[in-house]
Amino acid sequence: MHDDSTLVELRISRFVRERLRPALNRAAVPLAIESWDAPGEPVPFDDAIRQDYSPFGTGRAWGRPWGTTWLHITGSVPAEWPVDDALRVELLVDLGFSKATPGFQAEGLVWSPDGVILKAVEPRNRSVPLATGPGGQIDLYIEAAANPDVTSGFTFVATDQGDPATAGATPIYRLRQVDVVLKDQTVWELLQDFWTLTGLMRELPKGLARRAELLRALERSIDVVDPDDVAGTAALGRSALAGVLARPANASAHHLHAVGHAHIDSAWLWPVRETVRKVARTFSNVLALIEQNPDFTFAASSAQQYAWLKEHYPELFARVKAQVAAGAFVPVGGMWVESDTNMPGGEALARQFVAGKRFFMEEFGVEPLEVWLPDSFGYSAALPQIVAAAGSRWFLTQKTSWNETNLMPHHTFRWEGIDGTQIFTHFPPVDTYNAELSGEELARAEHQYAEKGTANTSLVPFGWGDGGGGPTTEMIAAARRTESLEGSPTVELSSPRRFFEAAEAEYPEPPVWLGELYLEFHRGTYTSQARTKRGNRRSEHLLREAELWATTAAVRSGAAYPYDLLEQTWHTVLLQQFHDILPGSSIAWVHQEAERNYATVADTLTGLIETSVRELCFDGDATVLLNAGPYAIDGVAGLAGADAARPDSAAPKPDVTLTRTAAGLVLDNGLVAVTIDTNGLFSSLRDVAAHRELVPAGSRGNLLQLHRDTPTQWDAWDIDEHYKRHTIALTAAESVEVFLDSPERVGVRVTRVFGSSRVVEDITLSAGSPAVDLHLDLDWHERQKLLKLSFPLDVNADRAASEIQFGHVFRATHTNTSWDAARFETVAHRWAHVGEPGYGVAVGNDSTYGHDISRSPDGAGRSATTVRLSLLRAAVFPDPAADQGRHELRVSLRVGSGIPEAVAEGYRLNLPLRTVTGVADATIEPLLRVDNPAIVVEAVKLAEDRSGDLIVRLYEAHGNRSTARLIRHFEATEVVETDLLERPLADPRVELAAGAPLPVESHALTLTLRPFEIVTLRFIRR
Repeated sequence: MHDDSTLVELRISRFVRERLRPALNRAAVPLAIESWDAPGEPVPFDDAIRQDYSPFGTGRAWGRPWGTTWLHITGSVPAEWPVDDALRVELLVDLGFSKATPGFQAEGLVWSPDGVILKAVEPRNRSVPLATGPGGQIDLYIEAAANPDVTSGFTFVATDQGDPATAGATPIYRLRQVDVVLKDQTVWELLQDFWTLTGLMRELPKGLARRAELLRALERSIDVVDPDDVAGTAALGRSALAGVLARPANASAHHLHAVGHAHIDSAWLWPVRETVRKVARTFSNVLALIEQNPDFTFAASSAQQYAWLKEHYPELFARVKAQVAAGAFVPVGGMWVESDTNMPGGEALARQFVAGKRFFMEEFGVEPLEVWLPDSFGYSAALPQIVAAAGSRWFLTQKTSWNETNLMPHHTFRWEGIDGTQIFTHFPPVDTYNAELSGEELARAEHQYAEKGTANTSLVPFGWGDGGGGPTTEMIAAARRTESLEGSPTVELSSPRRFFEAAEAEYPEPPVWLGELYLEFHRGTYTSQARTKRGNRRSEHLLREAELWATTAAVRSGAAYPYDLLEQTWHTVLLQQFHDILPGSSIAWVHQEAERNYATVADTLTGLIETSVRELCFDGDATVLLNAGPYAIDGVAGLAGADAARPDSAAPKPDVTLTRTAAGLVLDNGLVAVTIDTNGLFSSLRDVAAHRELVPAGSRGNLLQLHRDTPTQWDAWDIDEHYKRHTIALTAAESVEVFLDSPERVGVRVTRVFGSSRVVEDITLSAGSPAVDLHLDLDWHERQKLLKLSFPLDVNADRAASEIQFGHVFRATHTNTSWDAARFETVAHRWAHVGEPGYGVAVGNDSTYGHDISRSPDGAGRSATTVRLSLLRAAVFPDPAADQGRHELRVSLRVGSGIPEAVAEGYRLNLPLRTVTGVADATIEPLLRVDNPAIVVEAVKLAEDRSGDLIVRLYEAHGNRSTARLIRHFEATEVVETDLLERPLADPRVELAAGAPLPVESHALTLTLRPFEIVTLRFIRR
């Protein structure tokens, strides 16, 4: 049997479903419809309205996957309709919406005949207010996007709809409604009363007096509303609820700052071109909402999205700009996109802020002070310093609530990075960045808030994201009703800045979280879509080269600096660091486009490099070797160029030898000797100088391992720990043969075939090098498999170092705690290092990010350390062909290395010498030198303001407090320390006598940097 309260709740639900909702519109009249299908990609409004339209109607199918159908809507408002403050004329559209999450299906944008965007229509935002009165004419266009729902309800079933080549041409939607309606505002208000009070009631404990009071008030409201005349009695129903709505909240109630928001992924289960339209649709909705609610504030991140609006929808952009000036539309984040923060390199992550903040300041005159990254898949320990160096004060994220194992212990805290920088951080306890302001969400925020007793304020971002349309009038109504409502947290319509200022004032000394914010989830994003990741890594280093040589040419030869081309290229690379592109979690279309863009980037930057070098060296018959890295390679100094025939060689190097023995092929250069057995595995890896064997007893190195990879939930996103229980060691080799044997370099080629795939691996050793180099050419055709490359090492390391932006982090190799155990797959940039006191080994790479580093006993029962690189995956959702085909990558093992050698190894692999032929002068002197390898020059460029000043960014790479002299070989009159945006620091951290003239003869600066400190110097050349 049901108790009385349960029966009343059932009665309330039925009353809302069968009486209130059907009474929202007093009348509805269908409108005339004509349609035109765009034959390919979307077209501008001016093109669309010039087409020939055909009669169309509701009930008809429309929209091939990813297609666009334009609907021309005409008609009139019935002359007999009464219109007053309680009755409103609206357009009501149903494009064939499903119950799936908004943003993952059809969407529409409504235009006036003169090309003004009015508003969008989405599944939960279907109406468009009309200024037309009784008897007035209606003439509108709807740009309807037939975006397929590739999620299948997030059941992760492989789909062919993520690629236009396989998506088909059969219409996937059926038009249901295009009506002009007479909306009853009183009924709508009553519906909002019910929604808020019912939601609150269900969150209160049974037996609580307030719960019973709400239940009986709702029952009385139902009693006074006549089911045969809901419109005529809705005001009575509201009166019955006025008393319980007026009861103020408790003084101790949790306080929420509600900020309008619409998280729009810059690409994901749709291509970039569709995001452009999603932004226009969402922003038009927001503008309409702002006009109706002057106290409402909307926060939107990503300068790229505003830039798209400026390019494609200039009239809409102008309206947004006006509301930014009014303070209602708030740019947040200060980044070009909401990027991934695990895999972008240090300079790229800095440029996210440089590009993003420059756009916001130049276009709107505002500088966002909060970093807004609710959805990225974990947060680098380098980020606090980068945030502070960009001039920002606060950080917001939500994603760590997705942790599978451990809960974050704080919601408001100071986050400390690798250099000691702390930044005030908030992690909303509501656990969503797409809130509706429901009773359930508000109660969750209050219950989960970890700082109870010391603080009492949190932020809630509300609005449908990803093209769902953003905040709605219903959400605003919920905020107003819960501003002060007994039993509920209090809600204030607010802005990010107001929240952070209030939270800092309330909680001036919050706890400190040290190190990375590791997401215990989505670990597969370090590996998925390897070509996208390789494109990113290559582009980052090409940009470094292009800027260095273009700057050198500008300073030395007076060549024009390619500001525009470099900026455009950076914008492309920064966009593709978005947190669903670089992580490999988008549909096929997105990654195919990314690969094409990376190819264009490579062509563009290679051309820029060659142009700059010819400006410096002129045309001739010589060949120059360029070293854009910070350290000398093969006798070519860092940041310099040398004659290929006469490099500035170091001491003579002993020859490298290749010997055939019973144990296998031995490659030996006097520093390192590696034995390759008949299966192409490392049976021995000896540090000759240290007399030390590094392959543990009973183990083999250079071992490819194939794992079953069937994540429990998110295919492309996740690597679940159960993969370790299904391992195939790929020991068999099709062939092991010598392909190179010279005094300078020797090489062995190992070919393996497994499943439907093939790997050709070249193992090489060069004279004078302590590193064994591996080049892998993989033709990969597996499905739902994970390929790892394993190196067991006889090193007793309880922690491993992994390179991140501008430094490195140490992570445990053991599983003593649940936090250690959950970190079973980690990210590293160009190198990982394992060591014991006085000895270590570095494992470098040129395009791999995913690693796992663990301890296990060797054949003698002693602890050894295994470093494994995650090379390839083969997820089937959202791209069923992910990673199929050819891949090339490089890996190295550098023996006898500490952190300094690991840093150098990472640069060597990723910035190899570049050869340029047909030059006259085969020498390029570096613009500057640093006399301590711990301090690394990361960027050399001309200033963003195009003044011609020279910018140098350096960082301390070894994790020590380090002093160095920076010697310049160019003229400058002053030097100042700046932030990332190249603005002089009010309180310089290095002793430069900021702003003081430099004597012409003074070409050296002495710098002392803290561990991992970033310093940006501006050399004024005017």
